[in-house]
Amino acid sequence: MKLVAVSAGLSTPSSTRLLADRLTDTVRDELAAGGHTAETEVIELRALAVAVANNLVTGFPPPQLADVIEAVTRADGLVTVTPVFSASYSGLFKSFFDLLDPGALAGKPVLIGATGGTARHSLVLDHALRPLFTYLRTVVLPTGVYAASEDWGAGGDAHTEGLPARIRRAGREMASLLATRAEHPVPGDDPTPSTKKLSDLRFD
Repeated sequence: MKLVAVSAGLSTPSSTRLLADRLTDTVRDELAAGGHTAETEVIELRALAVAVANNLVTGFPPPQLADVIEAVTRADGLVTVTPVFSASYSGLFKSFFDLLDPGALAGKPVLIGATGGTARHSLVLDHALRPLFTYLRTVVLPTGVYAASEDWGAGGDAHTEGLPARIRRAGREMASLLATRAEHPVPGDDPTPSTKKLSDLRFD
């Protein structure tokens, strides 16, 4: 199966990319523990910022961006991580998902994550990311992972799970759903829809 992570981090190195890597690795390891093999790919939107802007203006993606859009729409599952800007997802993150055909992600499992300077922005998972992917008709995993600056290296306490525990829980949820779908595919379900099928979904 194919697992694709979309990271909207703007710096190098990036805590957003680090969280995307941790989540992706955890899902892959959990799948491997259950006897499933997963191919993983991490997409850095930072490198595609100009292409995304041009696509929004012209309506046509350059070849590199077209390949990325195809990878995202054909993936069995997505890990999506954005930095928090002005109490919401970044403009680059939203602009990328605005490029996808309506319905192109319908039914696809999505694990949501975000990074920010303080824990005060943790609600971004539920007031911004979850509604976005619900609107896109994806299957959003119950556990989203927010990582504030102080979370890195922290183990949590008696009342709060630390970041590693949250990553493991989210990874197990995603791996469980992907494994179930691999073992019991829905009759007539096409995990890699053709371009024509995606365009047809515009009229849903």
